[in-house]
Amino acid sequence: MYQQESFGQAFKRGWLMMPPGIRWLITINVAVFVIGMLGGTSFRIFLNQNFGFFSQPYLTFTQPWRLVTYMFLHGGVFHLLFNMLWLWFLGRIVEDHIGTKNFLTIYFGSGIGGALVNTVVTGIFGGALIPTIGASGAVFGIMVAFAMLFPTYKLMLIFFPPIEARFVVAGLIAIDILFISASDNIARIVHLGGAAFGFILLKLWYRGYDYDAWLTAIGEKLRPKKKAPEMRAQSGSGRKSKLYAVDDAEILDEVEQDELDRILEKISKSGYDGLTAEEKRTLFELSRRN
Repeated sequence: MYQQESFGQAFKRGWLMMPPGIRWLITINVAVFVIGMLGGTSFRIFLNQNFGFFSQPYLTFTQPWRLVTYMFLHGGVFHLLFNMLWLWFLGRIVEDHIGTKNFLTIYFGSGIGGALVNTVVTGIFGGALIPTIGASGAVFGIMVAFAMLFPTYKLMLIFFPPIEARFVVAGLIAIDILFISASDNIARIVHLGGAAFGFILLKLWYRGYDYDAWLTAIGEKLRPKKKAPEMRAQSGSGRKSKLYAVDDAEILDEVEQDELDRILEKISKSGYDGLTAEEKRTLFELSRRN
């Protein structure tokens, strides 16, 4: 007998099916927005003043956390929806293709880069000293990465026929350039800076700069090392039995090979689309490593 799943079950299943990077970015952004709305106007002003980004070199160096925290603040429902929908629509495909750590490097690198570009431009040409908030710079970087990875991918937009990704992203960038001097409180310089950094970071990834490997190596160095237990030879049956240490890399290779065999067997049975996001990422990383 067929039992229709509830809204909560469907929501949970959809949430768990998202790649981990996208899942937590959207969750944190929505959670911060809801907390801000519940806290009232004065609390939202407090968040913007203390965690938004000000394009002042002094604050950038003395309060560097603003380079990251400003990405999780949004000015309204439509501001949040615009960023999160584009992030979900294009970002999950990018994350599946290049892996979570590479994806997050481009996301945060674009957001930080866009803020720094805005600081330089404001320092040269001047501008209002108001807090910059929103994930738009980071999202523009991911959009550019998507257009570079899948330039002819047809995007379905409301009121428009299917348009290739490269033209959609180029059009959004062109709009920011055309209205760059408009007084509409939109941080267009941050958008353009984020797009530029997304382009640069993906170009470097194409040339072999594997951010995943870098972050993993840094994590291994920061992780406290456990002292391996000493193994002593034991005597038994009148003879000394010899114990041999097995290298961790050999064990890791065997585990990875078993995981790769399992994923390939699943593809042969149910096709590539039958893989979970985590399995796709594992397959991509192992295939690159091999």
